[in-house]
Amino acid sequence: MKALVLPAGEPDSLKRAAEVLRQGGLVAFPTETVYGLGADAFNPRAVARIFEAKQRPAFDPLIVHLASAPDLPRVAAGSDARLAALTPLLWPGPLTLVLPRADGVPDLVCAGLPSVAARVPDHPAALELIRLAGPLAAPSANPFGYASPTTAAHVADQLGDRVDLILDGGPCRVGLESTILSLLTEPARLLRPGGVTLETLRGMLGRVDLDEGPLARPQAPGQMEGHYATRTPLQLAGEGAGKPSRGRCGLLAFSGQGGATGFEAVERLCPSGDLFEAAANLFAALRRLDALGLDLILAESCPEKGIGLAIMNRLKRCAKGSRGA
Repeated sequence: MKALVLPAGEPDSLKRAAEVLRQGGLVAFPTETVYGLGADAFNPRAVARIFEAKQRPAFDPLIVHLASAPDLPRVAAGSDARLAALTPLLWPGPLTLVLPRADGVPDLVCAGLPSVAARVPDHPAALELIRLAGPLAAPSANPFGYASPTTAAHVADQLGDRVDLILDGGPCRVGLESTILSLLTEPARLLRPGGVTLETLRGMLGRVDLDEGPLARPQAPGQMEGHYATRTPLQLAGEGAGKPSRGRCGLLAFSGQGGATGFEAVERLCPSGDLFEAAANLFAALRRLDALGLDLILAESCPEKGIGLAIMNRLKRCAKGSRGA
């Protein structure tokens, strides 16, 4: 049975969604990054439903979404002076912090790790839902390893029969998952690039190390080598790449207008040349190309600076994950 879809901006919709969550159900909801698949973070049975719905491995931890920074002690233990520099300016926002875990957070949320990942989303419907229902464990609302959803329709297409309710808040503004920053070490370590850039974090904290490569056991979401994948094989190429000689091929391009002859379809991420626009359009464009039954998606590259670091992180992992998918 397909999930009910309600407008996220209506108070009655949010009250109904909160009641579903309090009863142990699953609700997909909009954030500024991507759509999340939420469950009561303190209800292990409800959290287990997330893993079942997504077919997500239990060793991959979830992010706990909070309504405000003062709620952080509910899930994180101790104190860290760096929080005073980060949370007043970046929460609400697309920044997840990894901190020592507080007592009472279910093992499944943290994949048995002594740490917890937490953030405050920058979306009015998400914040009100959390105020009504309490902290929510919420990964992206898609099958594990596939391109993340940035509209309610994306969620309905792939998880509509596995969730209880979907709140439709329109397209996500950022379009990429949150930046994940570990404060378990000194200096801090960037575990996943996202909507808050590495340059911004270094401007606030000084030195921030960049996590290199996939881990055998993820310390935070999005660290597996093959992730954010399409079913169609995806190959990275330089800007202005030519079409391969065989097969039906689509092109994922940035701002250029030339060099796209012979492709079955072309998706241009940022006609304005703004990479933040490209980030917001990335997953929706990948999904459109993936729906065409192509033999290959050829994706242009962009400079790995600013938000470009997050875009290329997703494309590189998509390229690895889509092989043989």
